[in-house]
Amino acid sequence: MIPTMKVTEKGQVTIPKELREELGIGAGSDVDFEITDDGIVIRKSATAPGRGRQLVERLSGRGDVVMTTDEIMALTRES
Repeated sequence: MIPTMKVTEKGQVTIPKELREELGIGAGSDVDFEITDDGIVIRKSATAPGRGRQLVERLSGRGDVVMTTDEIMALTRES
């Protein structure tokens, strides 16, 4: 059974660990809220970029080593 959670003074609620793990929600994940006749539905955002995409966007253009693909491949094959 999923425990009842309290809302803080700032309007924050902790999503129980088992739900976060099952849905793949981690720190920095975007969630969507929907009002229904029964209350509120919270969903992991389908439009937000995934963790891998966020990492690629953050690191894109940050490399400062000028090497050709052949040079990089040669380095990886040496080990």
